[in-house]
Amino acid sequence: MIDERELAINPIVQDSVRHNAQTLSNIRALTASLFGVGAGILGLESYPGFAFYLLGTFVVSSLIYLLRVAPESQSTGSKDGANLYFYRPMMDLWVGDSVGNMMGFVLTWTLFYGLVRA
Repeated sequence: MIDERELAINPIVQDSVRHNAQTLSNIRALTASLFGVGAGILGLESYPGFAFYLLGTFVVSSLIYLLRVAPESQSTGSKDGANLYFYRPMMDLWVGDSVGNMMGFVLTWTLFYGLVRA
């Protein structure tokens, strides 16, 4: 956890943290729907479809970390750049809304599966 001295040196701006969390949530919701479209068009059923979603969310989280967080941590010289952008970096960046966005995934998955297979 962040101690008082660290907060005095690098204060956490709640509006920025909230904006970053909202942006990440929007990206996850959009990609969950796109993964549902992909799984439906590919005709995936049951466990392979959910594995497709989990693999896709891991790839998206990795890309966000590699393209956004890692370059900033190298330029600022900090060990963990995710702490600069998120209140709980592990939960927000890697797990986030994965379970909540699964409903949108299943919705678009079944829609496009039905459209392609019917």
